[in-house]
Amino acid sequence: MPVQSSRSSYLILLSRQGKVRLAKWFTTLSPKEKAKIVKDVSQLVLSRRTHQKVVYRRYASLFFIAGCSATDNELISLEIVHRYVEQMDKYYGNVCELDIIFNFQKAYFILDELLLAGEMQESSKKNVLRCISQQDSLEDIEPFLHSPYPFPPGELGR
Repeated sequence: MPVQSSRSSYLILLSRQGKVRLAKWFTTLSPKEKAKIVKDVSQLVLSRRTHQKVVYRRYASLFFIAGCSATDNELISLEIVHRYVEQMDKYYGNVCELDIIFNFQKAYFILDELLLAGEMQESSKKNVLRCISQQDSLEDIEPFLHSPYPFPPGELGR
């Protein structure tokens, strides 16, 4: 029996007030189509009416919303959302809405390490965290790569 995978079309993080905190699209859509989906999904999740297959879970003040096809397994989508939250918890240390607002680049990076084109790319939590750590290290040394000085200040002569 073939293993059923779950391919998401999008992943949206929504506050209880209906503000989009993060949106990642895994299918090509126009900005108008994206805006309509965000509007429809926001209304759908916040009012809990459903006419389409939308999987979501609330963590604290954020709704993590994944859209998937009618043939996809909702439990796999929920597990992917849960893994994403776990990875952000490990990175941020008990992630909150403000972490995502003020450091959204890392939230996207974590998501990109976990999913590729809406499908699970990396199932190992250790590998995801290792990649994130490597990215942080690269960001730390990046300013010195373009510096006329070969060493960070205070490092010369050690």
